[in-house]
Amino acid sequence: MSAATKCVENCMRMKLQDRLKPQVLQLINESYMHNVPKDAETHFKVVVVSEEFEGMSLIKRHRLVNDILANELKSGVHALSIVAKAPGQWTNESVEPSPNCRGGFGK
Repeated sequence: MSAATKCVENCMRMKLQDRLKPQVLQLINESYMHNVPKDAETHFKVVVVSEEFEGMSLIKRHRLVNDILANELKSGVHALSIVAKAPGQWTNESVEPSPNCRGGFGK
């Protein structure tokens, strides 16, 4: 997928960078794992490590990320998986891949 076709992903990345100043930011487009058109930008996993999360509960971290990306969530992003950690909690671990939903339920 070219940078020109990644407008949602790029916008999300800029917003998270600007607001959270993260030490780690991974934005993974997982749309290909779902029954959506090729090059869709509907399902994402966000891995973000930021000092902003120090002393903040997990639910507040998720709410903050959802608030930052509110416009995208209202206009086409169908699912957002979030891994949000403070720097002291991050051990440069690999993040578990999300389940492949392409086949639907019960298959």
